[in-house]
Amino acid sequence: MEFLTEYGLFLAKVATFVVAGIILVSAVVSAAQKDKGDPEFDGELRIRKLNDSYRKLKDNIEARLMSDQARKVYEKARKKERKAEKKAAKGKSGETGADEAGRPRVFVLDFDGDIKASDTDQLRRAVSAVLGVAEPGRDEVVVRLESGGGLVHAYGLAAAQLDRIRNKGVRLTACVDKVAASGGYMMACVADRIVASPFAVVGSIGVVAQLPNFHRFLKKNDVDFEVLTAGEHKRTLTIFGENTDKGRQKFLEDLEETHGLFKEYVAERRPQLDIAKVSNGDIWFGKRALEVQLVDELKTSDEYLIEASERADVVSVTFQRKRTLPEKLGLAVGAALEHTVWRLLSVFRNQNIQ
Repeated sequence: MEFLTEYGLFLAKVATFVVAGIILVSAVVSAAQKDKGDPEFDGELRIRKLNDSYRKLKDNIEARLMSDQARKVYEKARKKERKAEKKAAKGKSGETGADEAGRPRVFVLDFDGDIKASDTDQLRRAVSAVLGVAEPGRDEVVVRLESGGGLVHAYGLAAAQLDRIRNKGVRLTACVDKVAASGGYMMACVADRIVASPFAVVGSIGVVAQLPNFHRFLKKNDVDFEVLTAGEHKRTLTIFGENTDKGRQKFLEDLEETHGLFKEYVAERRPQLDIAKVSNGDIWFGKRALEVQLVDELKTSDEYLIEASERADVVSVTFQRKRTLPEKLGLAVGAALEHTVWRLLSVFRNQNIQ
């Protein structure tokens, strides 16, 4: 027992030193990174041709369904085809000096939105990269969009990034597999065409604000809280002070003004909508959304891109920001905790089912 106690103390000391070392190294690395390079380009632009991925999936399944002899013949034929394709592409490039004689391109961007629209910075840089090479009237940009909305100003900026594509005359398509509601739909409506899966959630063209108020609790415990402002409407509602009917009325007026701007934004980009009918804050699933013209087609992003790969070169473009060591550690810990929680919930659910 004494040995186990000493061993436990030893492990605790080792863990303490390891954690302290990681924190120290993280601090040094972070400080060094702050002084290095241009923050505007502090990351990596990743480009992946999806045509090759789709072709490999098809080749793999076809090869596995063949006999050994047939597979050898098939693989030999495929190698000849790929070699001929590369030779033909090289010849065209040499003749024209560019890719102008080749197929049109479909650039695929991804946006996974949280309440702060944190992906906006990566989207901004990816859009800038694509607009540097995309040709109006020929190429297309597809945004795979997933977001339940969030802060008005944050999603306003994200939508403005997509407006840059449309303003340049490059065709823009938004693909929604799960949800594009509120601020997410603000982004989606910028597209020339919205493609949604049958049960994707879209709409929620409305504005909401909520906050707690601890004034009565503080008053009950004889705690004073003062709010000093210069300007009649500098503070309308507060968390700790006493809220007035006048303040509430002004706050509601601000919400209505924001809602009005939201409706105008959507109506300008999708004039076919009955904006009065769809701007009451309701959400629609894919099939119902098609009926009220919130979307233009029912199809998953996989279907759309696989079909596009038959007529164009489909290229995924993402900008990956370099994460600091503390961020990497935080992501690893967060992923581990999330995995543990889901495992516990799964076990609990299975026990209840039994």
